Amino acid sequence: MMEEADFQARGLAMTTPHPLGERIVKAEGCWLVTDRGERLFDLVSGIGVSSLGHGNPKIAAALHDQIDKHLHVMVYGEYAQEPQDRAAGALLEPLRRYGLDAVYFVNSGTEAIEGAMKLARRTTGRTEIFGLTGGYHGGTTGALSLSTPSFRRNAFLPLLPQVEHLPFGNEAALQQITSRTAAVFAETVQGDAGIRPLPASYFSALRARCDEVGALLVLDEIQCGLGRTGHRHAFEAFGIVPDVLVLGKALGGGMPMGAFVSGKAHMASLREHPKLGHITTFGGHPMACAACAAFLQELESVDLGAVRSQGDQWKAALAAQPGVVEVRGSGHFLGVDLDGPDRVAALVEAARKRGLILFWFLSRPQGFRIAPPLTASPSELNAALAQLLEALEEVYA
Repeated sequence: MMEEADFQARGLAMTTPHPLGERIVKAEGCWLVTDRGERLFDLVSGIGVSSLGHGNPKIAAALHDQIDKHLHVMVYGEYAQEPQDRAAGALLEPLRRYGLDAVYFVNSGTEAIEGAMKLARRTTGRTEIFGLTGGYHGGTTGALSLSTPSFRRNAFLPLLPQVEHLPFGNEAALQQITSRTAAVFAETVQGDAGIRPLPASYFSALRARCDEVGALLVLDEIQCGLGRTGHRHAFEAFGIVPDVLVLGKALGGGMPMGAFVSGKAHMASLREHPKLGHITTFGGHPMACAACAAFLQELESVDLGAVRSQGDQWKAALAAQPGVVEVRGSGHFLGVDLDGPDRVAALVEAARKRGLILFWFLSRPQGFRIAPPLTASPSELNAALAQLLEALEEVYA
């Protein structure tokens, strides 16, 4: 592992004293290539960003085409730009049937959460907001306020007032949502909590309670959306529809991008009283939008049924292994718990020796994530699974 002094010598800020430290010189498909010529299979897709693999040729072609036309020309919303039109059209086409027909492009999922918080308060005229315990929504002040109380979050107190947390999956506690509540924010499948889906009955009750009191339901699909669970949008598996959908990570096809999506009537509230109710310099950047449009077009060709089936195969194989406590999730979005954090750390190292990139959960150190590119071939996935099972056998030998 690369140590802190190595980063400091290069003038880079640190987020951990023990970064992975690989120097990557090329990435293609499911593979990363180091400066030593090693090929590493990316079982986490850059933590969900490279959902269609690294260096996807259609996305790369779209970026090359756009860079010859123009880069940034004006703050978002002032000029008409063709890449934004294409990205919005591709994103909204399957969402319009749910009444989600307006999108605001920003620079990241975290910024999209901040915009959605403003939208909820602006459209309802209310100030109280709920998150769910176990939730993680980003590192800025508003997003961190929504995230579950923990040592990482609480180190930055005080955060936003009037932001509280509902217990995960507790239907009786939904009575805390009242006519004072602007919105409830929930990850459709909690990511950092270990790939933890909300129970379907809870989702139905949450949707009904928000409707009853006039609160907005905001679903965060930054990690779990856009095909990751084997559904284009994870909420489609639960039979409910959000008032606001938040996206990021994979959305930009490898470029930094986020978005919050809602109905036109809600979104129109940001343009008056005050004007520029939400503003961004680089949101909707033409390069990011060009990549987004290409990503969404390519996503249409992914067999999501096969993604779900492959996920089921991995779940069954992993659940049968000694030391595996639980396997959660669906598609290419799985969380696996072992019997302690030390086992996970040992597994990450054992997998690395076999050419596999794994990563743990910050909020659930006894678990690790599996999120390979949606475009991984059956032969690549079978080989990766065999190597992962070998690594598990080594850890529990």
